[in-house]
Amino acid sequence: MKKYILLAAIIGICSFSVVHAQGDTAKSAAFDVAAATQKYLDMLSPAQKAKSDAYFEGGYWLILWNLLYTLVVGFIFLRLGMSRWIKKNALKFKNINVQTLIYGLQYILLAWMLSFPMSVYQDFYREHQYNLSNLSFTGWLIEDLQGLGLITLFGSILLVVLYIAIRRTGPRWWIWGAGITIAFTIFVAFIAPVYLSPIFNDYKPLADGPLKQQILSLARANEIPAQNVYQFDASKQSDRVSANVSGFASTTRISLNDNLLKRCTPAEIKSVMGHEMGHYVMNHVYKGILEIGVLLFLSFAIVNWAFNKIVLRWGDSLSISGIGDIAGLPLLAVIFAVLSFFTTPISNTLTRTQETEADMFGLNAAREPDAEAHVDIMLSEYRKLDPGYWEEVFFYDHPSGRRRVHMAMQWKAENLK
Repeated sequence: MKKYILLAAIIGICSFSVVHAQGDTAKSAAFDVAAATQKYLDMLSPAQKAKSDAYFEGGYWLILWNLLYTLVVGFIFLRLGMSRWIKKNALKFKNINVQTLIYGLQYILLAWMLSFPMSVYQDFYREHQYNLSNLSFTGWLIEDLQGLGLITLFGSILLVVLYIAIRRTGPRWWIWGAGITIAFTIFVAFIAPVYLSPIFNDYKPLADGPLKQQILSLARANEIPAQNVYQFDASKQSDRVSANVSGFASTTRISLNDNLLKRCTPAEIKSVMGHEMGHYVMNHVYKGILEIGVLLFLSFAIVNWAFNKIVLRWGDSLSISGIGDIAGLPLLAVIFAVLSFFTTPISNTLTRTQETEADMFGLNAAREPDAEAHVDIMLSEYRKLDPGYWEEVFFYDHPSGRRRVHMAMQWKAENLK
């Protein structure tokens, strides 16, 4: 825009530029960002707001309860002898890698069983308490067992590889451990859209029509190599609206759920897809892997230090001889859980920053600020709409509803025509 104004001045029509600029200023000033933001916030009734606040704030406590529950499970394994018992079963096999595999399989299954009551409350009962789940208990249990199957398969393989690295690299195990975990994360992100997500939902191409062509056109305009758009039946789980551009390289896939199609207008769908495409265009997958990688290296270093300190003092009573002893796996899990608890604000801030960038990209790409604001209000059905500053910093992995609506209205004010 600046170069066009400069050109106008050079060819002697400065008067037009002045009038044009004054007109834009008047229009922008006439639009009250704060009032427009508040108008959207008022779309949630006091009862709806109280409900979403209670649900989201309860999640703060769940972070603590999950940590305490993990400590209890760790106590059962380490102090009550369960780890010694499953190690004894594993030692019946001669090959050390098979021993690791057998121990890992038993640990994953027993940890799942011990954590099952908490999972039922958190993921089934509480979701129904707030009318946020459409699953029957049988349907929920099937999905939970499917998740257990994936964790058992991939987790046991990862454990075998990690303990091979631990035994071969000695004191430098944590460097290799972090690297292996990062590589594993990349692999899962690559195969997830094609092989993992369809386990839980039915994916099919979006029917041909104007909406599909608009989405593909938006993708092409932003150099996203997608040849199709997929929809999936998320309504069987809940009424939440969502979409994503998942995978990378040859597995890149644009997907939107059926709730988005049922509950939103074409403009709102376009605004959501603009946001999701922003993640792809701004390489958030790769940046996220890099950021997670740095956190993992730091975490593995701290875990290595803490593990050695604990084993040096209480190793005999815990029946753990060293880092290469598979019986130390529950201790590693406890240390990682404690570290994750204290680094939650860091990981939330990293994710929230990317989500803010994607919001702005979506506004510029879709140019639908009112549609974006309305979707933000829909998302506030289960996210606290208007938190305090530090509350958002510590507990939000997305910008708050108020912040997102205000951003959309600010964009609208500065792009009025």
